Amino acid sequence: MINKNQFITDAGGRKVAVILNMKDYEKMLEELDEYNCIKAYDKAKARKQEFIPAADVFKTIEQKRKQN
Repeated sequence: MINKNQFITDAGGRKVAVILNMKDYEKMLEELDEYNCIKAYDKAKARKQEFIPAADVFKTIEQKRKQN
């Protein structure tokens, strides 16, 4: 596929927008989403994390439900 992007220009001839075909636009959105997921994963991995057993979490949730 030959990429023939179309541009919208202002009165001075400066490019201010681009027109993409839907296939390219959807691919760009998918790649952006993947990139954001990778960034979020890397950020989460870099933080110090404390792991709590699931049974303890459920017990705490149930105790709070009973209090309310």
